[in-house]
Amino acid sequence: MWKALVTQAYVSESAKLHPPLTPTSILLLAESRVNRLWQSGVQLESQGRTDEARADWIELLELDPSHLGALSRLGALLASAGENALAVEIFAEAVRQHPGDAMSHVNLANLLIKGEQHESARDELMQALAVQADFLPAHAALAFVLARLGDPELAALHGRVAFADKCWVESKFRGKGAPIRVLELISTRGGNVRIQSFLSDRVFQRFVIPAEFHDPAAPLPEHDLVVNAIGDADLAGPALAGAAALLRKTTAPVINAPAAVLATGRYAIAQRLGALPGVRTARMTSIRRNLLAAPHAVTTLAEQGFSFPLLLRSPGFHGGEHFLKLDFAGDLPYALEALPGRELLAIEYLDAFWPDGKARKYRVMTIGGKLYPLHCAVSHHWKIHYFSAEMAESPEHRAEDAAFLADMAGVLGPQAMHALYAIQDALDLDYGGIDFGIGGNGDLLVFEANATMVILPPGDDPRWNFRRSAVERACQAVHAMLTAIPRDIGGCTPAN
Repeated sequence: MWKALVTQAYVSESAKLHPPLTPTSILLLAESRVNRLWQSGVQLESQGRTDEARADWIELLELDPSHLGALSRLGALLASAGENALAVEIFAEAVRQHPGDAMSHVNLANLLIKGEQHESARDELMQALAVQADFLPAHAALAFVLARLGDPELAALHGRVAFADKCWVESKFRGKGAPIRVLELISTRGGNVRIQSFLSDRVFQRFVIPAEFHDPAAPLPEHDLVVNAIGDADLAGPALAGAAALLRKTTAPVINAPAAVLATGRYAIAQRLGALPGVRTARMTSIRRNLLAAPHAVTTLAEQGFSFPLLLRSPGFHGGEHFLKLDFAGDLPYALEALPGRELLAIEYLDAFWPDGKARKYRVMTIGGKLYPLHCAVSHHWKIHYFSAEMAESPEHRAEDAAFLADMAGVLGPQAMHALYAIQDALDLDYGGIDFGIGGNGDLLVFEANATMVILPPGDDPRWNFRRSAVERACQAVHAMLTAIPRDIGGCTPAN
């Protein structure tokens, strides 16, 4: 097909020549141009000149739309730049043009996973294995996606296949000079911190290690830094145990020690932080579904110290997913029908509403030992997230958020700030977040405190201009923390 397109592209130029080029000469000219663009693009990309390389890949694909190398490299550059929608289109075209290329299916699947399209990703990965049954990148991706689809046993099987011989996946470094070499520890079960956006491939070379499959006898690649990106203690216990074992083999600096993360499970953190002066956390316990479905469920809850209203949550989820408020005992059957899991968390309801009938939820990040205000969300609803709170439509709410970002200590007052510093010390995380409200007596009502908190950039809407400097300060703090490693270590050789 591409030869016909190329012939059409060159024929008008050829007609201007005397004598005109023959069709064979036109094809040879085009093939020569394709080869030059390919060599130029590879060289530019190796030099970190990604914008110029991208232009070469696009021009090459105009001449040869089926060129697998150009499709793969352009898709990777787009994904690296966060242009995931365009990258999906490119990788989908690679799959269409080359259904027998296993890596194209995996490239597309990995982006579908980022977009939470887990079923479609699984289908692509199964097609990759149909092409090549022992293709390890497909097994590695299935270890993640099957866990998210509720099949941890099969996910573990694929994980053991993927990482039996090699315990890490190496990313490409596109910068100049020597990279900062990072061991990025993750869990295939999910619950990972979204740290990738801070690990630019122009500064860092990443070695991604699924920690639950790490072989203690296997050597580690040379590295300068370890980033433990496993953030959910409730969901990723085996991975945190693997991460702790791995750290015994290195002397490199560590961001978010696994032991500190392990202590941030919902129940454990509520117990620990609730003992701090000026801090109130919700009573919480895990209850089997069948007990909540039984006729004596209200008595069971009362014996555990719970009354209505109360909250029920499925463990292992964030962002308000599978999280309900029950105002009356009669709400129990409907909640059980909606919530997945054999065990559910019963959580005391903390009333964060102010006299004006609105609730506030503050988020403060702890980064490198300092506190950074991220947002104040204001809503009439008990479950508050910034993206769903009444912020976009309310100038008054945005003004309240702006005041908090500009003067956190002034807005919260000394009692709340003292409590925040105590929480920061108790967490002992290099990177984490605290979600809280303010009670009527000035106590901090802690909703959540762990390493899974995300710093999301504000949208392009000018209404969010007031948030940009605060978000940028937090992002710069993360970058400074990741790059402030001793540069005289010369590469950390794994300890014996």
